[in-house]
Amino acid sequence: MKQFLIFLVFTLCTTVVFAQEITSKIVDSLYKEDQFYIGTTYNLINNKPAGLKQNSFSLGFHLGFIKDMPINKRRNKAIGVGLGYSTNSYIQNMLINKDNTGNNTYDIIDGTTINYSKNKFSEHVLEVPIEFRWRTSTASSYRFWRIYTGVKMGYVFSNRSKFIGDLGDLKYNNIEEYNDFQYGLTLSVGYNTWNLYIYYGLNPVFSDSAKINGETLEMNAVKIGLMFYIL
Repeated sequence: MKQFLIFLVFTLCTTVVFAQEITSKIVDSLYKEDQFYIGTTYNLINNKPAGLKQNSFSLGFHLGFIKDMPINKRRNKAIGVGLGYSTNSYIQNMLINKDNTGNNTYDIIDGTTINYSKNKFSEHVLEVPIEFRWRTSTASSYRFWRIYTGVKMGYVFSNRSKFIGDLGDLKYNNIEEYNDFQYGLTLSVGYNTWNLYIYYGLNPVFSDSAKINGETLEMNAVKIGLMFYIL
């Protein structure tokens, strides 16, 4: 899966450069920029409960469309509003299981009493990004600096936990305590094709009813990676 995503991003980046070189030859005084995006991130867990560790590469994949709406004559400042899709995994040592009454339980796996080969939770999200966009673009060149900052609101329409180890294969879909609505701050900074992307979640991944040893899980998501823009 990782190799496929890396290949996909590389292929799309090559396509972006080729397409931009063609379209840059056509001068459009009412041009718009960066209306399609695709990116990949390394997903971090912030505000971790005691003992929680991430022990592998937690991947995120993002794509979507943003309506670019310039707000000045030069068209180097704009407001962007869009719709996108994101899938994210978090590989760590928090076990999600069910007790005898069917309620979800959350515990830290210390690695000495329970052996496992896989443990993660993941999500599929519909997102609405809203950005203020500044760039050094012109109507005839696609090579420019950009700083895009804003907020991203997301609806988690599917989530899942998966454990493979001494306890067997434990798979749970649509965990009740998972926050369906998530939102955070975003920042994209870069030149030409390559752009550093950061997302900082402002609300927890799980609701207040998810607890470890009586303490509420307040962990939020931080995503750091690369974002590529097209057209």
